Amino acid sequence: MLSARRTGPALLTALAAVTALATPAVADAVTPAPASGAAAPAGCTGTAPVVCHFDVAPGTYRVTARIGGAAAGRTTVTAETRRTVLGETPTAAGRQVVRTFTVNVREPEGEPTGASGSPGLDLVFGGPAPLLTGLHVTPAPHTPQLFLIGDSTVCDQLGEPYTGWGQELPQYLRAGISVANYADSGESSQTYLDQPQLFPTVRPLIRRGDTVLIQLAHNDKQTTEADYRANLTTMIGAIRAAGGRPVLVTPIVRRWFNTDGTLDNGTALLVNGLGVDLPAQIRLLAAKQDVPLVDLTALTRQRVEELGPDGSKALYLTDEKRDNTHTSERGATEYAGLVRDALRDQGLLPGRLFR
Repeated sequence: MLSARRTGPALLTALAAVTALATPAVADAVTPAPASGAAAPAGCTGTAPVVCHFDVAPGTYRVTARIGGAAAGRTTVTAETRRTVLGETPTAAGRQVVRTFTVNVREPEGEPTGASGSPGLDLVFGGPAPLLTGLHVTPAPHTPQLFLIGDSTVCDQLGEPYTGWGQELPQYLRAGISVANYADSGESSQTYLDQPQLFPTVRPLIRRGDTVLIQLAHNDKQTTEADYRANLTTMIGAIRAAGGRPVLVTPIVRRWFNTDGTLDNGTALLVNGLGVDLPAQIRLLAAKQDVPLVDLTALTRQRVEELGPDGSKALYLTDEKRDNTHTSERGATEYAGLVRDALRDQGLLPGRLFR
């Protein structure tokens, strides 16, 4: 195992020994599969799923995996706290594909104010028929970061069935950018600024060229309009001062239908207890501050109304938890796809980075 305290040349040498691929680590390259099955790569155990662990220090790591084998396969990859870094990938019998992705390793590995989790890098190759025949892990300290600031609807949720859309976003991005999800359950725009583990921790990590998505509203239930705008303005200014690019994101809707099958009400559309229309304030602030906007409220409202009162239950935890605010894995995956589309369509990240 690699020591979490190893750095510099020693760490690079140790990582290079982690089952290097026989062909260049190029994303989406296809190579013939071996005639027979191969043993699990070093650092990995099991077959369904294949579980891998590497004792590395916090940082950004580039992972290249050879997926496939003699039989047909369907493989997904999760990292750290249930982050989906590669969606279900089919491989025909006798064929392999090489996929490369980037993983942000941090402590705590999930929610910033939550449990520490397992030190080092953890990967799970699962899915209906997982097949892993090669794995290569290398440090990638200069990789641009996509930081996520948000609440429980965004964060890396520890326990199933809860899933934040930020937890599902990495699968839509290729190697070359790292999703650093610093969203945290229960946070408002004020508490996110105040908590030492949150904005005071994120701010010094931001480097020139990094992008920071901000979705805070669900817990601003008694925040005044002036305070709300001031809090977001403070974050915008600090991110810009660090050389980063802030992007405001309106909150996902709550699944709260009117009798006519619409979500045209304050509960669904995040109008708080003081009558402050929080998504509207975000839109106004984005225009005033010349900040890019992802109107996730409008996008998720359209999707929920399209599915209707019954079909939309699957996006939330309505049946499992009587919860119409937090998303299921399916809902988080769909909503992460909406964020991906907005980032791509607005040119907020280079097109080559999207899957």
